[in-house]
Amino acid sequence: MLKFSVVVFMLGVSAMSANANAFHLNPDQRATTSMATFGSTTIPIGYSEYCQRYAERCERTAQGSSVNLTPNRWKQLVSVNSEVNTSIIPRTDPEIFGVEERWVYPDGVGDCEDYALEKRKRLSGAGLPPGNLLLTVVRKPDGEGHAVLTVRTDNGDFVLDNLDDRVRLWRSTDYKYLKRQDTKHAGRWVTIRVGLEPIVGAVD
Repeated sequence: MLKFSVVVFMLGVSAMSANANAFHLNPDQRATTSMATFGSTTIPIGYSEYCQRYAERCERTAQGSSVNLTPNRWKQLVSVNSEVNTSIIPRTDPEIFGVEERWVYPDGVGDCEDYALEKRKRLSGAGLPPGNLLLTVVRKPDGEGHAVLTVRTDNGDFVLDNLDDRVRLWRSTDYKYLKRQDTKHAGRWVTIRVGLEPIVGAVD
């Protein structure tokens, strides 16, 4: 259960800024705030090509415990999410590179997976374990594929999204979760289980 000081911090952050986060977590429901996965699945094509360029970033990851969600850590997640969202101009891969899909670290412009890659790089550089910073593929309500960064914490899985400056529990979004990186190996992906059955129609 979150300590009282953490809850007070979250409420204080929300009151200070219109772009800050309210902390949506019912500690009694902790078992439902973390994603369950169901075996290996296909790797997104753009990520597979990314791994050919950055092979060292797609190797086995040392598995550790989930991130301890302290007030300072929460502030860090909120800050990185907002900073990356505001520093990159959204552009599609066809607009930038003339190709359908290309996962890269953004240079001023980028699309959803580029935002997620940049956030993962910054948080990893700040000391968060890479095995808890997971690129994740979802489907938006309109049916379009989308990528976000999932951060595994001791109080659930939180989503950093270029379409939302709030850092939110994955269950608090309106996305359909499809697949994400394996916590044990950055070059492998697993299906996300929602409800009793796994989702098998993951998009590339």
